[in-house]
Amino acid sequence: MATSTVMNSQLQLVLENGTDEKGNPILKNKNFNNVKTDATPDQLWAVANALVALQQHPLYAVERNDSKELQN
Repeated sequence: MATSTVMNSQLQLVLENGTDEKGNPILKNKNFNNVKTDATPDQLWAVANALVALQQHPLYAVERNDSKELQN
């Protein structure tokens, strides 16, 4: 049975950077690397809220991107 181990984690803020001609949001990503792999969703949410206060554009979404290594 294969297992996986989280190798890297990244916090991504998705910001709204205006709208296009159809009124759909134009999204811009801000990525923060070297996030602790054992960080909880609550911890990441708190950091994201602190970082949003420093951003020029409004927040659209918060995402976490993990890279995993598969092992047999």
